[in-house]
Amino acid sequence: MSSATGDSTSKTPQLTDEIKEQFLKKDASKGSRVSGKEWKIQKKAFRVKALGVKSSWEKRQLQREKDKQTNAKLKEMKDERERERKEKIQAIKERREKIAEKERYEKLATIMKAKKLDRLKRREKRNKMLKER
Repeated sequence: MSSATGDSTSKTPQLTDEIKEQFLKKDASKGSRVSGKEWKIQKKAFRVKALGVKSSWEKRQLQREKDKQTNAKLKEMKDERERERKEKIQAIKERREKIAEKERYEKLATIMKAKKLDRLKRREKRNKMLKER
């Protein structure tokens, strides 16, 4: 039991520098407390001061580099898809133009054949008339 009493004497509160400053040093600009409890420790607002720095600069630089590479790859893939899409559209347009041109030439060919036939008929008529004389 004597050790318990010895422990109790050793457990007397030791005033640290911080506690001493809070008790002994009073800021005159703050004035007196409204409650009148001047012996209470002035509490400070709990704010995490170092929220922003979670990773080292090198890690952030590496992450930025990875992000840049990823974004570049994504952009390249999007550009590739867009290029392929435009090529398909261009091929479809060209094919349609060729079909339209072919149809136009076929129509012209039928017209030209008719004109040629008319010419030949006229020539034949002329030749016939000349032969009949």
